[in-house]
Amino acid sequence: METSEEIKAMVKQKYTEIALQEKTDNQSSCCGSGCCSTEVANIMTDDYSKVEGYNADADLGLGCGFPTQFAKIKKGDTVIDLGSGAGNDCFVARHETGEEGKVIGIDFTQAMIEKARANAGKLSFNNIEFRQGEIEKMPVGAGVADVIVSNCVLNLVPDKKKAFSEILRVLKPGGHFSISDVVLIGDLPNELVKDAEMYAGCVAGALQKAEYLAIINDTGFNNISIQKEKAINVPTDILLRYMTQEKIDAYTKSGSGIFSITVYAEKPKENCCGPDCCQ
Repeated sequence: METSEEIKAMVKQKYTEIALQEKTDNQSSCCGSGCCSTEVANIMTDDYSKVEGYNADADLGLGCGFPTQFAKIKKGDTVIDLGSGAGNDCFVARHETGEEGKVIGIDFTQAMIEKARANAGKLSFNNIEFRQGEIEKMPVGAGVADVIVSNCVLNLVPDKKKAFSEILRVLKPGGHFSISDVVLIGDLPNELVKDAEMYAGCVAGALQKAEYLAIINDTGFNNISIQKEKAINVPTDILLRYMTQEKIDAYTKSGSGIFSITVYAEKPKENCCGPDCCQ
């Protein structure tokens, strides 16, 4: 089994490669690896192209949801995007916060930070910044963010309990997050594991959905809800390379699979005993 440091080194190497290659290469699979099905270019990413604040140069086609759509960002908010990549969700969030707000992107990979900063420089924004750092140990003070977003990144973090503890620390009391991520329901067939890693968000790091939500609850968040859920369907022509049609049919009927969920939760308010915060 790989250690946390080995996983981090692998992720850093992979996403450095992604930052330096063309978007069309990234879209051929979740982590920019391997060849792809002729049926699809990308089976996970939601279309951002019609969204206010969208910047094509910042969209590497690597997400599995649209967390900023559900994040309830208000004018003047401070927003943190975890695993900010080339800056796609940061620029969308900046449109929502307006000039009076602030957006901080945090990414593990220096090449992604440089790409995001270059994209921000082209737009002459003065209220977006990008910081290199780990989600388990964010380069941000406590109680800074009104809203935290993240798009298909926490499944890559080895210590998810520590990651959600950091999210709790960095949010202001009463602040909230909207996070899109990959989770599992049931057991994947052994034959599918290699294929799933290639096509479905590096799913080797994904948790069972119930375990993922339990971590959020145990960390101390309130009002947890799933804002969106969608199945990640690996194309049949790919499945047939690893499984017989009979096994594919059994897997499809089993209810097990790979899913993208967008989860919302709030940090409890402090020093409050009124109808909005006390049970």
